Amino acid sequence: MKFTMTKNERNWVWYDVGNSAFTLLITTLVPIFFAQIAGDAADSATVYLGYATSIATAVVALCGPVLGAIADLRGAKIKIFTAVLLTGVVGCAVLGFVGHWIWFLILFILSKSAYSLSLVVYDSMLNDITDRERLDEVSSRGYAWGYIGSCAPFILCVVVYVLYEPSIGISILPFATAMAIVFLLTAAWWLACSIPLWKRFEQKRFVSAHSHPVRSGFQNLGKTCREVIKTKHVLLFLLAFFFFIDGVYTIIDLAVAYGADLGFNSAMLLIALLVTQIVAFPSAILLGMLSRRISPKYLIMACIVAYFGISVYAIFLKSITEFWILAVSVGIFQGTIQAMSRSYFAKIIPPDKSGEYFGLYDVFGKGASFLGTFLVALIADITGRESAGVSILAVLFAIGFVLFFFATRAVERQRDLAQSAQREESEQRRDGSEGEAKGEENARG
Repeated sequence: MKFTMTKNERNWVWYDVGNSAFTLLITTLVPIFFAQIAGDAADSATVYLGYATSIATAVVALCGPVLGAIADLRGAKIKIFTAVLLTGVVGCAVLGFVGHWIWFLILFILSKSAYSLSLVVYDSMLNDITDRERLDEVSSRGYAWGYIGSCAPFILCVVVYVLYEPSIGISILPFATAMAIVFLLTAAWWLACSIPLWKRFEQKRFVSAHSHPVRSGFQNLGKTCREVIKTKHVLLFLLAFFFFIDGVYTIIDLAVAYGADLGFNSAMLLIALLVTQIVAFPSAILLGMLSRRISPKYLIMACIVAYFGISVYAIFLKSITEFWILAVSVGIFQGTIQAMSRSYFAKIIPPDKSGEYFGLYDVFGKGASFLGTFLVALIADITGRESAGVSILAVLFAIGFVLFFFATRAVERQRDLAQSAQREESEQRRDGSEGEAKGEENARG
C-alpha cells in the first residue's frame, strides 16, 4: 500500500532536508577548509577538529535535556526551536568569513552545538505531527529526503570548491571567496527549508508549568531522570543507543578527515560522500517500508552488525576504491539505523514528555558522540596512526548490539505486563458490570 504523508508530516520532513545540508558540509568541506586555514597546525588538523567536535557534543549533552524539558511546556517548542535554529544558521554563515583557525574552531563549536540542539526539539516534534503507527515510516522519510535534498546545495558547494582547488588546475576563485560562498549557500538553504515547519508547527502534546518555565523545566527533567532510572526498558535502550549511534556519528563526523589523512584526493572523497547521500535515499525509504513486515528491532540489529563490519573494514583501507566501497556500505545502513532508532524510542516513551525524553536521547546520541570522536582523536594522537583510532569503533558497536538485545527483551516484558494489566482491568469492569446487573435484577425481583 502506498504511503502518503500529511501536510504536517511533509513540513516536518522539510527541516531534515535543510539541516542535512549543514551536516554534509561539516563532514566533507569543513575538514578541507580547516586544513587550509590551520597554517602551522595543519599537521594536527584532524585531531583539533576531532576535539572541537567533542566539545560541541559535550555542550549538547549538558544543555539538551534542560532545553528539551522546557520545550515540553505549552507553546515552548517553537520558541526554543527558533532560537537555536537562528543561532546555528547565523553561525554557519559567519564561519565562511573567519580566517584564523582558533576563531574558526570556536565558531564551529557554537554553530554545531546550536544545530544539534535544534534536533533535540525537532525529534521531539515527531509525536506532535503524526500517529504512533506511522512513526517508523515518517521518521525514515525524514532521513531519506534529508539525504537526497542536501545533495542540491552540496553539489553547488562542490562546484564552488572545484573553482578554487589548485590541484585540479582551475583556481578561478580565491580561497576566501570560495569558502564564504559555500557557507552562505548552506546557511541560506538550511533557513529556507526550515520555514514550512517554523510557520505551521502546532504543539499538540505538552505538560503544564507549575511555576516559572525554567524552574518547571528543571523540575520536570529531574522527575524524568528518576523515571528513566526506574524504567528498565528505556534505560537499556538509551545505554545501547549510546554505544552504537556513537560509532555511527563518529564515522559521519570524521570520514573525510580520515580519508584525507590516508592521502586520498579531496575531490574523490567529496564525490564518494555524495554517493553515500544518494545511496542513503532509496535505502532509508525501502528499509522504512520493510518495517511494515519486519519488526524495527530486527532492522536496528541488522544495521548494528553491518556497521561493526564497516568499522573493521575501515581499519584496513588503503585505496580510494576501498573508500568508495566503504561510502556505499555506510549509505545503505546510515539512514535506517538513525530513523528506526528515533521512531523506536518515540514508541516507548510518554508522548507528552517527548521533549524531555528526546533531550536525554540526544545526550546518549549526538551528545554521547563525544566519546567516539574523543577516543579516535586521542588514540590517533598517541599512536600516530589513524587506523588505530578507528579500531575502537568496532568495540562500540559490539557493546551496543548486546545492550540493545537486552533492551528489546525488556520492552517486550513491559508490553506483556501492560497488556496483562489491561486484561485484568477489563475483567474487573466486566465482573463489576455483571454484579451490578444481578443486583438490579434481584432488586426488581
